[in-house]
Amino acid sequence: MKKLITLIMSLAVLSFTACSSASATPDSKSGLEGTKISAYLTGEYVSASESQSRLEAAGFEVIASYQSVKKGTTLVFTNDALKSEAAKPGRAYVAALRLFVDEKEKMISFTNPVYFGKAYMQDEYNHNVFNSQLEAINNAFSGLKNSIDIVNFDDLAGYQFMMGLPKYDDADELAEGTNSELISKARAYKKGKLLVFELKLSETSTLLGYDLGKRTKKFVKKIGRANAAVLPYCISIENGKAKSLEAKYYLALSYPLLSLGTFTTIATVPGAVKKDLAKAFK
Repeated sequence: MKKLITLIMSLAVLSFTACSSASATPDSKSGLEGTKISAYLTGEYVSASESQSRLEAAGFEVIASYQSVKKGTTLVFTNDALKSEAAKPGRAYVAALRLFVDEKEKMISFTNPVYFGKAYMQDEYNHNVFNSQLEAINNAFSGLKNSIDIVNFDDLAGYQFMMGLPKYDDADELAEGTNSELISKARAYKKGKLLVFELKLSETSTLLGYDLGKRTKKFVKKIGRANAAVLPYCISIENGKAKSLEAKYYLALSYPLLSLGTFTTIATVPGAVKKDLAKAFK
């Protein structure tokens, strides 16, 4: 309780803003500089099985089908271009694009590859690569629209919920050991039931999709099922370290319309996320 009060007080004295470090120069101009960009692309309902077929026909590899919320399925997908970018040091998370199929609200929602690509790749962002993924998605699913969750494109490389809170590089360190030791532990914990996917990116880097505890992942219901593609959570195994995106960063990036008041209602979630993920490496 004391930690919750401390967090609320510290947040209250700061103004709510999504701010950025010095602007990075992308590998190729995006044409989006100075504009706002949506985190998601939404469309009319397509079943999970049909969505998977369309993604595969478009050249994507579906690596997981995960029940992120009741009556909701998240498909995690990738391709060689994404894996190539993700194999670069510190960039593993960019390998996984997501499609949330909401069987309750009868809609679908894609993570925007340009939005998350810029956030995760930062000064290594190559617009040609990530815009190509966007085009492939739009070709496979006609009529997609930008969601109302928007951020200035120029702010994405240094995105943070508020000044003083974590950015992309402020990752949670979960464990150390050889890559093979860490992956073996993740596979073995609870007989592998929590390991959603395992994606090898290079000889030194692997991305894991991991399930959170039932109590922890209830935050999706509290702050919005429309963005349930936020789950499963990812763990990067790279050069002998297991890391995950700091939840105060990742949740804010995934819910850019999150208000200060709503953020304080899930103040215990970031710590719970780290605790859940670290258990796999004990």
